[in-house]
Amino acid sequence: MANGKNNERDPVLEKQQNNPLAKVANVFAKIAEKWLPDAFVFAVLLTAIAFIAGVFFTDSGPIDMMRHWGDGMWGLLTFTAQIITTFVLSYALALTPTVSRALEKIAGIPKGPNSAILMVTFTALGASLISWAFGLVVAGIIAKLVAKKVHDVDYRVLVAAGYSGFLIWEGGLSSSPALFVATAGHVFEGDIGIVPISETLLSAVNIAIVVILFFTLPFVMRFIHPRNPEDRYLVDPARLEEPVTEEAPQDHEDYPNDKIEKSRLIPLIGGFLGLSYLINHFYMNGFSLDLNTVNLIFLTAALLMFANVRELAAGLLKSVSSVGQFVLQYPFYAGIMGMLGASGLAVMMSNFFIDISNETTLPLFTFLSAGILNIFIPSGGGQWAVQAPIMLPAALEMGVDPAKIVMAVAWGDSWTNMIQPFWAIPLLAIAGLKIRDIMGYTMIALIYGGLVIGACLLIF
Repeated sequence: MANGKNNERDPVLEKQQNNPLAKVANVFAKIAEKWLPDAFVFAVLLTAIAFIAGVFFTDSGPIDMMRHWGDGMWGLLTFTAQIITTFVLSYALALTPTVSRALEKIAGIPKGPNSAILMVTFTALGASLISWAFGLVVAGIIAKLVAKKVHDVDYRVLVAAGYSGFLIWEGGLSSSPALFVATAGHVFEGDIGIVPISETLLSAVNIAIVVILFFTLPFVMRFIHPRNPEDRYLVDPARLEEPVTEEAPQDHEDYPNDKIEKSRLIPLIGGFLGLSYLINHFYMNGFSLDLNTVNLIFLTAALLMFANVRELAAGLLKSVSSVGQFVLQYPFYAGIMGMLGASGLAVMMSNFFIDISNETTLPLFTFLSAGILNIFIPSGGGQWAVQAPIMLPAALEMGVDPAKIVMAVAWGDSWTNMIQPFWAIPLLAIAGLKIRDIMGYTMIALIYGGLVIGACLLIF
């Protein structure tokens, strides 16, 4: 997106600091603006780092690392399709008239920059507890809607505040590790059994983290908003409007195909079929969730809420355009996962943290190691597959509750997403910004979130 009316800002004014937190955020923003590359460049650089580390720190040679990369490159193909489907359906659901009207009403509440930051962050946090994909979609949409109405808010900080809501997703209903160990037949069932969500998502430590972040993070993000209007990145509301498309040819109202495509009955048939399946699924299996079930929930909701198949098709077409980078980048991250796993780098890192841990600090160091690995493997499920075989036996040996290790890995994965550009791609596509525009500000969310999560893992 092109700069707003403050494109040419006075360098002297740029150095004027509003408060200590804004000062730190401004430093990070300047570093990100100058040094942070495109998300795909970031993925390639991480690939090179993992390759070189494997050659120098493990028994794998260059040919071995090349093979590990190639063998792993398509290892997350199924998962890639699932997350793309999740995001597309979540975006389509957000475009339904019911959800769109709700977001419009929410966007009309703020009257100034401070309340705008608070509203966007609270909304993104709430949506992320429902689903990671829904949180990203809602964050992008609500940031644009609010920016259209509150013209003096810094758009970069506003979008960064929306993305900061993503910090909380692993504590919500779509938490990959928590859902994995709650599913019968998971690969670690022989060691830890089936761990219900009452011991993970509904545990005291998870509830404490979620509650603290939910009610404090919006105010942290509000404090980094520049008080001086001259320091703000403003956008013309007209730039945030959707492009006008050419009108389609006039329908023939008396043609059967037009009547069918405009019929409310067609999406309802699919929606009620999906609803019937979900009711039966939860009746037979209890509250058992996985990515496929979550996707069916979003698809069913979209079918029930869109008026006809034409509206549904338009919503899907718009949502698909924002996930192209997923297709390009995820094979590279799968290749990195293959290198880290096959070469033993992931084991070395995890063992290092285990060696310096005891029964009190193991959850904290598990969280930290998960945060580091997430930079290279931005996949909750993929990361769990790499870390669980190492961390769970250590937890059992030290007498640490495995459920706490599950959530430590989950929160580590969620935590460093604040500086991992991969998951910001679809949100930025909606908002019309680049990763360098927001990631300096999300560093504040990373630091604050790390302090909260780490403290809770030690205290509870």
